[in-house]
Amino acid sequence: MNTINLHLVKTLNAMNLTTQILNKILFLDIETVSEKHHFQELNETFQKLWTKKAISIQKNLQISDIDEIAALYEAKAGIFAEYSKIVCISVAYLNAENKLRVKSFAGDDEKQLLKDFTQLLSQHFNDPERFFLCGHNIKEFDIPFICRRLIKHRMALPALLNVAGKKPWQTEFLIDTMDLWRFGDIKNYTSLELIAATLDIPTPKDDIDGSQVGRVYWEDHGLDRIVTYCQKDVVTVVRLIQHFMGIDGVSDEDIDWV
Repeated sequence: MNTINLHLVKTLNAMNLTTQILNKILFLDIETVSEKHHFQELNETFQKLWTKKAISIQKNLQISDIDEIAALYEAKAGIFAEYSKIVCISVAYLNAENKLRVKSFAGDDEKQLLKDFTQLLSQHFNDPERFFLCGHNIKEFDIPFICRRLIKHRMALPALLNVAGKKPWQTEFLIDTMDLWRFGDIKNYTSLELIAATLDIPTPKDDIDGSQVGRVYWEDHGLDRIVTYCQKDVVTVVRLIQHFMGIDGVSDEDIDWV
């Protein structure tokens, strides 16, 4: 383990991040939607597989409850990588002048946006011994989801995403703000929105929340609104990390929307 990673372990445990590490972090967030708008659009195999999934999610469902199974698909399929796709990956990093640069990879062509995102990782954040990925609940959602979709498209995993089978001490380059907030408590999920409100961290304004992403994509064709929402979460994660460090969060004037 090199000096930076050893320092990261110690400082995260003590909630004492340093600027040296802060400027080596790529912050990220993803937004996902179901691959098909409606359950009925799935082929027969995936309809059967989703029916099994739906019954495992909602125990009182029966195979004959087609309407309820279809409704659950529209409500929940977007969070399962086998039934959904990524429509936006937003990233941010603080440069040497502590100006925040925010960029999004978005569109209907998931393979292309994944190609563009992994190219960024490979060219600029390619060494787990030097760089870090940070997000809210990225260990349980964002990172596994991205990896599964990369494998779906027969695409190679960049070094910072190649985490399958690794032990916690082998993935110290993943910084999860939900883990930091837990302080060892593993009972509950705490949303980024709630933590930000608790700590009085300002969040950029937008007009949707996570539960509306699928509807906005399929019914309103509002990808631009989804991108805005995704970027909001990335900026909030940056400010949350800065709050943990005891320094002022980046101001709106210091954000460069690429």
